[in-house]
Amino acid sequence: MQQWRGGKVIPHGFTLIEVLIVVAIIGILARYVLPSIKNGLDKAYVARAATELHSINESLEMYKNDHGGNFPPDADRDIPPGLEQYLAPGVWPDAAWPGSVFDWENWIDPISGERIYQISIRFCPVNQPAQCRFPGSDWAQDFDYFSSVYYCISGACRSHINKPLNHPGHCINCGD
Repeated sequence: MQQWRGGKVIPHGFTLIEVLIVVAIIGILARYVLPSIKNGLDKAYVARAATELHSINESLEMYKNDHGGNFPPDADRDIPPGLEQYLAPGVWPDAAWPGSVFDWENWIDPISGERIYQISIRFCPVNQPAQCRFPGSDWAQDFDYFSSVYYCISGACRSHINKPLNHPGHCINCGD
């Protein structure tokens, strides 16, 4: 009920019941909205990673064309020497997910001896498995220190050279 004083309406505060009802409604709405936001954020990270990995692959192809058909040497969680001029600004070393970095892989398969070329996204600092920050997506639930999201250029691509092909990982362009 409004009160009049000197010809003016004096507003009154909310009752405890009104405040509790508003808080309850906000809580109910948050319960349904927050999972949708998280799901959208996970999809945005994957889309950003796919775009950036594709862009880096194009840069590597330009490098290869200018260097007699050879890819740059392996670089452990770093930019391969000489690739800077082919990359768009700000693409390296930070990857899509918070705390993740790109990693150029130029490996020799220990079984077949063939070359493996891939760009990986690593979620753990070197030799610090307790500091890993994995994606919250369902496909990353089994990730460990050796797991990665990767973009296969050629060869038997995988999460890590010292792990089998079926080790937990997520290939962006393998059709899995």
